[in-house]
Amino acid sequence: MQILAAPELLVTIRATAGSVVSPTTSTHPRASHSPHRRSSVMVPGQLRNRSGMFGPMDAVLQAISDASRRTVMETLRVGPATVGELAALLPIARPGVSRHLRVLREAGLVDVRQEAQRRFYSLRPEPLAAVDEWLGSYRELWENRLDALNTEIARGKHERRSRK
Repeated sequence: MQILAAPELLVTIRATAGSVVSPTTSTHPRASHSPHRRSSVMVPGQLRNRSGMFGPMDAVLQAISDASRRTVMETLRVGPATVGELAALLPIARPGVSRHLRVLREAGLVDVRQEAQRRFYSLRPEPLAAVDEWLGSYRELWENRLDALNTEIARGKHERRSRK
């Protein structure tokens, strides 16, 4: 599911029992009040799901779910870049790159600095710390399981050697 976070669009998720979750857009908060359509004012970086708002980590995960945005982040890891420099690396037009940068900025993953007519984008890795912390428990779980597997493999090799 892709959710666009544009200031000119208000994005919400429509979900009813047994239905597929899908985005609905409205250009005005009081647009269509039918039971099948719901609109509300969205704060940048916030997305809705069935149970309410996604948190900041969810916005980060949503932002990094796109391969083009990950490419942009990898490029910005080296240093600041302009939209033109980033567009040269991607198979999409500049307006598409700008939209990707807006999603990354709203998730808190990039900063923008304007110098005269040029905007320089730079990576902000701090929001990834929450994702890394969340993944830490899974990383620990898998490290323990892989250690146990390594022990069993070593035990099997030792038993085979002792039989010879």
